[in-house]
Amino acid sequence: MAKKKKVDITEELSREDMAEIEEMTENFGPKVDIPEELQEEIAEITSDTASLTADLEAAREEARSNQEQYLRTLAEMDNLRKRTQREKEDIAKFSNENILREILPVIDNLERAIEHAKSQDDGAGLLEGVEMTLSQSNSVLQKFGVESLSSMGEAFDPAHHQAVGQLETTDVPANHVANELQKGYLLNSRLLRPAMVMVAKAPQPAVENEETPTPAEDGE
Repeated sequence: MAKKKKVDITEELSREDMAEIEEMTENFGPKVDIPEELQEEIAEITSDTASLTADLEAAREEARSNQEQYLRTLAEMDNLRKRTQREKEDIAKFSNENILREILPVIDNLERAIEHAKSQDDGAGLLEGVEMTLSQSNSVLQKFGVESLSSMGEAFDPAHHQAVGQLETTDVPANHVANELQKGYLLNSRLLRPAMVMVAKAPQPAVENEETPTPAEDGE
């Protein structure tokens, strides 16, 4: 039987391990040599321990990576849930936007009818009926979150106003709404229809057309 190659245990064990083995053997009397078979077994155990330690560290690193990925996925799912909830709320708030926009011209006509009836001497009955209809229509719009914009005398805001012209006046400052031709409306604080307005501008100074007379020459 071939003799096994002798293994130098000092190459496999650390200094601390060797010192501990030497201290243990000193208690048993004279120093003895460790058999080759035992040296090989100790070296194999040490090698297996190092391999297991490396595998354990790799497993821990994989676990940390998986935990980080789990936390990122959890955060993304939470953001998705919140975004979906906001979208559902927006759909609930603005699902009737097109229908409500179509109702606004009816309100416009009722307001015009009221203004016309006020100018008529015998329009008291018609005026009362139209005003009641307008009041009911406005109540319906308010239930759906529709509210009118206040524009008269306000500073011109292109986000809420649609300018159709300018009006020279001193009643309101320049670049303010001088006349409202059609009301604007908001739906749940979002613009549903801009107000159609005339924007004030400062009156131009009057230009004198008369020519200054030329002084007459002496003797004429």
